[in-house]
Amino acid sequence: MWRVWLIFDPRRALVAMAAFLFVLAIVIHFILLSTPRYNWLDGPHTAAQAAPAAAAATP
Repeated sequence: MWRVWLIFDPRRALVAMAAFLFVLAIVIHFILLSTPRYNWLDGPHTAAQAAPAAAAATP
């Protein structure tokens, strides 16, 4: 394993890995926020509450 660190600069490799993991975490969170089931900001029941209200409004 020590020969790998002779090829790569440890500081640049660790910074690149941290940046990649941060971007990956942001992408995963935005994907989850775009789904109605896992959107924790709007709450789990917003779609379920909006459907009966829309059905009751139309005669």
